[in-house]
This record gives sequence, structure tokens and C-alpha cells, in this order.
Amino acid sequence: MAWCTAQVDWRTWRVYRKFRKFRTMGVSGSSATGLSDRGKGRGRVYANITETVGNTPCVKISDAICPQGRTIYAKLEYFNPLSSVKDRLACAIIEDAEKTGKLKPGDTVIEATSGNTGIAVAMMCAQRGYKCVITMAEPFSIERRKLMRFLGAKVIITPKAGKGSGMVAKARELAEKHGWFLCRQFENEANAQFHYDTTGQEILNDFAGMKLDYYVLGYGTGGTFSGAGKALKEKRPDIKICLGEPADAPLVASGQKSERNPDGSATGSHPAFKPHPIQGWTPDFIPLITEAGIASTGYDEFVPIPGDGAIQMSQQLAKSEGIFTGISGGASMYAAVEMAKKAPEGSVLLAMLADTGERYLSTPLFASISADMNPEELEISKSTPSFQL
Repeated sequence: MAWCTAQVDWRTWRVYRKFRKFRTMGVSGSSATGLSDRGKGRGRVYANITETVGNTPCVKISDAICPQGRTIYAKLEYFNPLSSVKDRLACAIIEDAEKTGKLKPGDTVIEATSGNTGIAVAMMCAQRGYKCVITMAEPFSIERRKLMRFLGAKVIITPKAGKGSGMVAKARELAEKHGWFLCRQFENEANAQFHYDTTGQEILNDFAGMKLDYYVLGYGTGGTFSGAGKALKEKRPDIKICLGEPADAPLVASGQKSERNPDGSATGSHPAFKPHPIQGWTPDFIPLITEAGIASTGYDEFVPIPGDGAIQMSQQLAKSEGIFTGISGGASMYAAVEMAKKAPEGSVLLAMLADTGERYLSTPLFASISADMNPEELEISKSTPSFQL
């Protein structure tokens, strides 16, 4: 009982200190706006789930993570309806295919994915009435397979040895044999254009009249980097783009381009690739969209990200900010913090957090999290007499 009393006293004091700090700071500016918006709703209703994609919030990170004298915001892409930035990509490709006549009622859509794109494409297909087939390499998390199947997709698992390029080749092979529509997320220009039209404009609007010095993100297909980066550079050329990449897979850092087929897809695995835990980032080739973005817009800063650092940052975001993002979100924030450490005092940074932590329950992100009570939790349970296991 003594432990429990001491713990309650400590927590009470901590809450009291935070409350005092909040009181002395006051509620003004954007904080006041955020609180006063509660209960107002969106002022509209939606015809279907795809209309809710985008307009994700930018949230300030506390000094528990942000280096002193700098300000970091996170754009929380898990506010999209299927909880990742890839909802934008799926909207982009399916809507463009419909407009250009490449998709017709009753058609089958196929794509290769590490999970989030497949989930988003399955959502679009379910809403539109298309059949959906997904190819996914064996190492990606089990929950992603189940989510896609829950949404009605057929999921074809490819061998681990084939890596990302293997699942892409399988999708292309199936599309050619059956006459299915292949999304080609790594080469499809609609991907980057959608981010130019939505993600980039959202950031410009949210930071209108505010300082923004660095835009920090990694790349999966490169759509966000190429599209949003272009939009930001056009309107605010002083913003520096900071590109992150797994330290174990330095494809861009190597300076060596991927070899390509006539359609722009990679011919095979990049020689600098090694397996890494940041699912959704950096496949075993440099996507054409990424390469095009580097050539046209470029990047100003580069941060290699260790896998353990990305995992630890994701866990820290959850425990100190209440922000529940996956390993890739941890990687982006890791890059933002490292960038902030060397950025001039007063700098403002924005990091892209691509998805939710729920996509990673079976991955190393949750390896240290037990479903059973630990000794500390058992001690709390035993501090009162009733309902003990």
C-alpha cells in the first residue's frame, strides 16, 4: 500500500505542476481556437468515405521530445479514414483511372504493397464496387493482411527472398495475364499530383502567416516528397526539405540510380538495399516518382535513420505525447529531432507521420509490450483486496 500511496502522490504533484504551467501560459492563439472548435462539427456531411480523405491536422510536439529553442509539428496522417497517408494515393490513382477511362464498373484492381497502400486501395474498391487483389511480400505485418481481407481484397503473399521488387513483379504478371488494372503506385504521376493538390496546399494553408523552416519526411513511393515538396517550394522557397532514409538501406545516399524497365518500374533490387524495420519506407529500389522528385525539386538536408531509433521514437511519441504512430512515423520524428538539433535557434519544423501504430502489433515496435500484467501492475492490483487474478 505504501508504494501505491507514493505513486498517487507523485502523479498528483505532476498533474498539479502541469496544470499550474497551463494556467500561467494561458489559453490563447491556436490553442484557444482548437478548444473552441469542439462541438462545432465540420459543418457538412459526406456522400461517401472517400470524401473524408485529407485535411489532416498539424500538432505541436512538446519539449519532452523537441530540442530547446526549436518548434516541431507533426502532420498526423492517421486521421485519414483508413489511418494512413496512403489513403491519398489510393484516391489519386483510382479517381484518375476513372476519369481517363482506364477503370470501368466491374473491373479488378491490383497493386503491390507493404500494407498501407493495399488497405487504402481495398477501401476505394469496396466503396466503388471494384474487385481488389493485393500482392504483398511475406515479411510485412500479419494485421495488414487481415485488414485488407476484411475490406474484401484477395491477398497474394510473395516469398521473402523476392523483397519488394518480387511483389511488384508478381502484381504486374497477374495484371497482364488477367487484364486487371495495375495501380503502379511507384510510377503513377497521379500519386505525386494528388499530394501537390492536397497535402502541400493543406500545409501552406495551416502555416499561413506562420514560420516554417523545414519539411521532414521519408519516402515510400515518393509521392508525398515529390508532390507536397514541390507545392511548398513553389510558394515558400525558403522552406528546406529534409529527406530521411533508413541507415540500413542507403539507396538515395548511395548516389546510384535504380535500373528501369521501359515503363519506369525498377528491373530489380538496388545493390545498396538491406532489410530494415521501417515498413512502408524505402523498398529495395528507388521509385521513379522519388527519382523524379529528386531531379525536379530536390532536397536540402538528409538524415540516415537507424531502425532502433525509429522504433524508440515511436514509443516515445506514444508515452510523452499521446501520439500513436508506427515505425515510419517514429522515423520521421527522429529525423525532425536530429534536424532540429543542428537547425538555427527559433527554427520551426514539420514532420510527416504516415500511419497508426495499430499496423505494427506483430512487429518489433510491440516486442517489449506484454499482454499479461508485469510485476509493477501486479503490485497495483494487490494493493486492494478485490478481483485479483
